[in-house]
Amino acid sequence: MNKKSLAFRTLVGTAAFGIALTSLSISTAAFAEKSEMTFFITSAGPGKGGDLGGLEGADKHCSTLAEAAGSKLENWKAYLSVSAVIDRSKGKPEVIPGVNARDRIGAGPWANAKGEVVANSLEELHSEANKFSKEVALDENGKTVSTGGGEPNRHDILTGSTPAGEYSTAGGDTTCSGWTSSDKGSAIVGHHNKAGLSKDRHMVSWNSAHGTAGCSAAALPKTGGDGLFYCFNAGDNK
Repeated sequence: MNKKSLAFRTLVGTAAFGIALTSLSISTAAFAEKSEMTFFITSAGPGKGGDLGGLEGADKHCSTLAEAAGSKLENWKAYLSVSAVIDRSKGKPEVIPGVNARDRIGAGPWANAKGEVVANSLEELHSEANKFSKEVALDENGKTVSTGGGEPNRHDILTGSTPAGEYSTAGGDTTCSGWTSSDKGSAIVGHHNKAGLSKDRHMVSWNSAHGTAGCSAAALPKTGGDGLFYCFNAGDNK
């Protein structure tokens, strides 16, 4: 082989290697972007039943679990609604506006710890097109949440929300007193695996299946829960 031929082959080989390396870098970057967690179910609640420390405490719990799982993202929000209330403490009644869970979590898309997309937008999240299931709605460590069958049933996920992701106006306590009660009251929960005692639309709702038997740590398991809730990364939406 002459020197020109050898040089040409060396040049071609170097170029091919460069292209392959570039392709690998692009693929790695794409994989990293795809696998970034922006949604999870808490592996455990704060331990006080429906008392999550209000919305602020719930958000902090989301951030703590996400950081412990290796996430570098900030602005984690709990998917929780809070009902409007009338404050009569100052004599003249004052309405304290409610909070809708859907208004807290950004615009999406959201993916689990394995990079699987749960929903691409708020509209998809609150439609039948979302990808909620036991295999996709994972905790921050990428593990499934138990749904019975020899294991404790923990599929009741606290939301305090209607199917549209808004606070309820049906009357009565639906948010464990704004997520501050570990005793009296009740809260609306959803089934993360979209399954229940029947095929009724509420029983298969990921965010609005039924109410709890109470707000204490002992009451929540009676209907299949454990004080867990959904966490979404809201991105730049403060």
